[in-house]
Amino acid sequence: MKRFIALGLTLLTFTAAAFAGHHKEGEMKAGTTIGSYITNDGSVNTIYAGDTARQQIWIDYIKAHNERDLAVVAGINTPDWAGYREDGSLIDGNEAHIAFLDDWFKSSQNPRWVVRWMIASVAKNDDGVMEDWLTTGNDFMFIDELGEEVTQHHVHDVQFVGNKIKLINVYSRPAPAE
Repeated sequence: MKRFIALGLTLLTFTAAAFAGHHKEGEMKAGTTIGSYITNDGSVNTIYAGDTARQQIWIDYIKAHNERDLAVVAGINTPDWAGYREDGSLIDGNEAHIAFLDDWFKSSQNPRWVVRWMIASVAKNDDGVMEDWLTTGNDFMFIDELGEEVTQHHVHDVQFVGNKIKLINVYSRPAPAE
């Protein structure tokens, strides 16, 4: 009986080791390829499907913006947060972001967002470091200076470090006329 138990444990150990693969600690295991990233030097890095758990962080982040809860927004940002707005201007740092939002919310006409889609990805950057990204499609609505509601479609490329947002790139276009 002891021999059967020992043999069973040995087989289990070898099977587990075989399925573990040959990856160094911290090295990404091959996942589902979803695209490619071209580095500045022209090399091609594979983009893999990422961790979809961060989608809830984005949903909570947008909810905090819609509710004007700047403490929650600040808590999700890294201290060195950076955001490139759709006009190309940079908001640099978590404190600058919160000050910008506070002023904007006080002077704007009810800006709000609705999340429409999200795609999680992970890839090596130009320096060979793995980065986690969430690309999101969002409707952005606000009241313009004529009192009319305006809708824009925004794409946000969101870089995560752990479960914090480090960088956001915003791209936008007007919604099509009805």
